[in-house]
Amino acid sequence: MFKLLKVSKISGARLTRLSTPHGTIPGPFFMPIATRGAVKHLTAAEVGEMGADAVLANTYHLSQRPGEAIVAAAGGLHKMMGWRKPILTDSGGFQVFSLARYRQITDRGVRFRDPLSGAVSMLSPRRAISIQRKLGADIIMVLDECVGYGATRQQVAAAVDRTTRWARQSVRYRPIGQRRPLMFGIVQGGVYPELRRRSAAELTALPFDGFAIGGLAVGEQRSQMLSTLRNVLPLLPESLPRYLMGVGRPEEIVAAVRLGVDMFDCVIPTREARHGRLYVWSGGVPTFRAKGFYRTVAIKNAGNRRRFAPPDRRCSCLLCRRYTLAYLHHLYKVGEPLGARLATLHNLRFYLDLMERLRRAIRTGAL
Repeated sequence: MFKLLKVSKISGARLTRLSTPHGTIPGPFFMPIATRGAVKHLTAAEVGEMGADAVLANTYHLSQRPGEAIVAAAGGLHKMMGWRKPILTDSGGFQVFSLARYRQITDRGVRFRDPLSGAVSMLSPRRAISIQRKLGADIIMVLDECVGYGATRQQVAAAVDRTTRWARQSVRYRPIGQRRPLMFGIVQGGVYPELRRRSAAELTALPFDGFAIGGLAVGEQRSQMLSTLRNVLPLLPESLPRYLMGVGRPEEIVAAVRLGVDMFDCVIPTREARHGRLYVWSGGVPTFRAKGFYRTVAIKNAGNRRRFAPPDRRCSCLLCRRYTLAYLHHLYKVGEPLGARLATLHNLRFYLDLMERLRRAIRTGAL
């Protein structure tokens, strides 16, 4: 299921291979976000052709619309969205944080009120797994309680206790069989080292196929994120995959890879594209040891009106192969949807290229 191919001699970076029912993923790797069964502005074929080996979809949102029964009747999420590679589904635990105004937490699970329809639904540890099985996910996450930065120690401790209880319930419904989906536990604990240690100890005692570090990128400083990773990663089994949820910016991914993280997802490349910002390589071949290995381009800046060159000549995306920054600037200024589509293709290609370069650097001993 998981193979650790190499550990760097100069950092904690790891080359890995994760096998799932829908294919093998070389790591470290990044998963584009397909929350509701689609990466915004792109087809599944385009996402695969640009080099993505897995995508992330969301259990809660798909259970609301179209509903897991519809997805199952369509032949599963892979068939419905035309994606042949692995899918990881989040449990809905992040919505405990992001939809705080619309939910009520109990020891049984989370009661959500749909912001659009007002309908009430209950997401329990067992139901979260049941939904993900009906979606046909390759990697399923157990239900956890994600709390934002600024919560008191008492609140974070209560969330750790509840996350552990839910994890223990979840393993009772752990899939079996040769082509079963993999199940990951999620370590919580905020920025409190002793709570992170307790969460890691309790979860690693359970028979999970991998472990995620949750509850980061929710308002804390980058230094706190990295400090938390340094504390948590040595507590997780070397023989299983390590997944940092919801992170992050390119420099954060590089720092986390150096510490030994194998898996990432984040909305940043697609969200920044919609907001008119591109990620572009700086200078020559990046060493990842110095700051500034990339820069951002504000597409709508007036100075781009006459930039009749691609945003990055080294990039292989459709935007950089066929169009200019001036054309992209024009599309954004007139509100043409093609602009966001081209920028999304570019930013995701940048992130996937980043992961390819990181794997190459680990392989050659440069990282």
